[in-house]
Amino acid sequence: MMMSDYKSRPESGFTLLEMMLAVAVLGIMLVMLASSFHTIAASKIHAETSMYTDRAGRAVLWELSNEIRSAVQTPIVPSRVVFIGAGHSQFGNTADTLTISTLATSHGRALSAYGAENIVTWSSDPNRDHPGWLLLKRSQQSGLLDAVVTNNAVILAPNLLSLHLRYFDGQEWLESWDSANMPPGRQLPVAVGIDMQMATPTGGAMNFSTQVMIPMAVSQW
Repeated sequence: MMMSDYKSRPESGFTLLEMMLAVAVLGIMLVMLASSFHTIAASKIHAETSMYTDRAGRAVLWELSNEIRSAVQTPIVPSRVVFIGAGHSQFGNTADTLTISTLATSHGRALSAYGAENIVTWSSDPNRDHPGWLLLKRSQQSGLLDAVVTNNAVILAPNLLSLHLRYFDGQEWLESWDSANMPPGRQLPVAVGIDMQMATPTGGAMNFSTQVMIPMAVSQW
């Protein structure tokens, strides 16, 4: 009796259909996991590149704002007033240039924190390695020199898309500025508006904007 019951029991194991279903389910799970890992990795790369572009853009904006804010115009100490903003375009986008006489010490700090003014020029050239991108450049020379030298330019950003500068004269915003055409004591704009766009490594664009008041101009208006 016991031997008969033992022989009637089904043998343990998996059928071919069960194995195929298990493999199919496992394959689906692996595809889902791979897709999730890919999404997470892509999100991480996008966040890191966006963070890098944001940090670089803010640094450029801070330096440009600092030099504009320190533009020179004072009757007490003789100074060379230079503030020339010109409109330009590259690849159909605005790429303005700016030349100013500034006391900003972001490059070459003096022992007393302020030295003689420097003539600083901001400009851009096409980036040959990335069509559509611009090289944002900055050049500097002593304000004691007569001619503006631009062959010592330093590249501050290789991924500039556009730079638009506007100038407030106390009544309206202007697209350009030339201190040589302004009366003494009014050679600097009261404020400058900065709109900048930089490309991200993933092909996107990031915008930066600010308005800068110029103390030496405001004090004499």
